[in-house]
Order: sequence, then structure tokens, then C-alpha cells
Amino acid sequence: MLETVPNVSEGRDPAVVDAIGAAFATSAALLDVHSDVDHHRSVFTLVGEEEPLLDSLLAGIATTVELVDLREHLGVHPRVGAADVVPLVALSEDEMELAAASAHALANRVGSELGLPVFLYGEVGFGRRPAFFRRGGLDALRRRVEAGELTPDAGPLELDPRSGAVLVGARYALIAYNLELATDDVDVANAIARRVRASSGGMPGVEAIGLHLAESGRIQVSMNVIDVDQAPLHELVERVRAEAAARGVEVAGGELVGLVPERVLRAAEAAGVALPGVDGSRVLERALGRH
Repeated sequence: MLETVPNVSEGRDPAVVDAIGAAFATSAALLDVHSDVDHHRSVFTLVGEEEPLLDSLLAGIATTVELVDLREHLGVHPRVGAADVVPLVALSEDEMELAAASAHALANRVGSELGLPVFLYGEVGFGRRPAFFRRGGLDALRRRVEAGELTPDAGPLELDPRSGAVLVGARYALIAYNLELATDDVDVANAIARRVRASSGGMPGVEAIGLHLAESGRIQVSMNVIDVDQAPLHELVERVRAEAAARGVEVAGGELVGLVPERVLRAAEAAGVALPGVDGSRVLERALGRH
């Protein structure tokens, strides 16, 4: 069994999200769908055996590029494609070889069968993260390709402004988690993000940015925990709470995108730390048990 977590650039039209989800579930188990109107993005969690899972991913990506037009897309989440990111996830060290082989196979099929440019990231892309390709958005990525700085790993050289590119990767499990702040000042969220993310001296394995979500008026610290062992989620939550309190602000809520490994929830419970927005229904192993 493999896990995959495709992210698509549609989070506002339930009918479109449902159609894409149905396509992804063609021959794989769809465990979870998370849509956000501010990010204008949906994240699907799927599991399956390698060949059926790749077939489902091809069907879901094809449906996405049929129904989503990036030229009409407005959302706060960075993106370079309608089917923006498709990671194959290794849940243990032993699974990475299979995840990497599957990522290469998927990239080749997306390029040849769907005619979309594909860039590899993570364990199959020299360790590069999606942010490497998203810097400046789709227009900037197109200029980098035209200048010869980047070349798609599969598919055509041209980036269609309607569909963009697909970032296909192999990686270990990560946690996408957002904490909402009781303030209307996005500078506070940005200051906290700088304090907790690894790139500016914060916690190892943490990416973080501050966001103002215009549709709902919320202020978020939006985070990816790319190493769940180096940066336990409950310790990150406590760090954000402390940084917020130092600025006279409270954490008002949390939003988990996708599912979380059970050991993460158990560690938080053992430490006596509440994880806003996370409960047993959001645990990967329990979702697997329901299928």
C-alpha cells in the first residue's frame, strides 16, 4: 500500500471538488478531503496498491485540468498548477524506494498521457521543495523554463496558463497544520512564523508563513512540519502559543489539512497538550481501519 496526497487548485466549488474526488477514487481508497475557500485549494488523501493508485492519480489529474482554469484562480496559497502537487508518501524508511519508483512512473505517465509538464521534487528531485518551483508563481516558472534555468522532468517544455505544471514528489509523511490567531494584524502572524520556522533559526523541519485570509478575515500561522520526529506537533503548538502570548495574542483555533499519524496524537496526549482542530477522526491509521 502507498499513500498519496494530491493538492489541487480548487476549494470553492463543491461540485468540482466532488467530481475530482470521485476521479481520484476510481481505483484507490479516498480517506479524506480537505477544502479551504481562502486558500482555494483541496487536499485529497488516498491509499492503494501501486498500479491502481497510479491509475487513480491519472484519472484525478485529468479531471482536475479539465475542470480547473488557473487563469480564473484567486487564492492565498502559492501554486503553479491546477493539479499542483502530487506527493507519493513513504510512511516508513522501508517504503521510500517504492514511493520514489512510483513518483517516477507517475511523472512519466502524466507527461506522456496527459501532456503536462512535470517537475520532480523531494527524494526524487534533489531534495527540492515545492516552494523552489512556486517562487514568483506560474509566470515566473514559465520564464525560468524559457531561460533554460529549469527543464521539466517529463512532458512538454511549454507551460499552459490554464493548467500549469504538476509537481510530483516522493517524501516522508508531513503534517500541514494552521493555527488561527485572535488578531487582525498579519504582521503578528509573520513575526511568529519567523520565530518557529527552521529557515530563520526556529524548530528543525518546520516551514511557516503568516497569512491574512481575506474571504473569512482570519489571521493564520500556516505551517508544514516536514520532520514529525524532530519537531513534535505538540511542541510546535506550545511554541506558537508562547510566541503569540509574548505579543498579547491568543491562539483561537487550529486546522489540520489531511490526516496525521497516530503517534503524533499519542505524543500530544502524553504531554498533556491540546492540539486545536485535531481529534481521533483525523488520524491516518483510524481512517485506514474504516476502509
